[in-house]
Amino acid sequence: MTVTITKNNFDAEVAKSETPVLLDFWAPWCRPCLAISPILDEIAAEQTAVKIGKINVDEEPELAASFGAMSIPLLAYVKNGTVVNQSLGVVPKEKILEMIG
Repeated sequence: MTVTITKNNFDAEVAKSETPVLLDFWAPWCRPCLAISPILDEIAAEQTAVKIGKINVDEEPELAASFGAMSIPLLAYVKNGTVVNQSLGVVPKEKILEMIG
């Protein structure tokens, strides 16, 4: 499942989520972000044990800042409200699957 994350739904969808969440910090002008997006959509369709949350850094600068997202694409794997793993840049599907383990 892929969910658009905003400051309004962050608590419910990420901080208090019982399901681990892989956050994708992205922007529409970021070519690497657009390259990784279909991979994340594929993972979202295949995996039921993880939720994919997409955060547009232009629309949600406070959320981006709170995760220290200075460069994108940034993937942050969140379990029980805590970042347990993260990855910067475009990475292959296998690496993302390892990350969410």
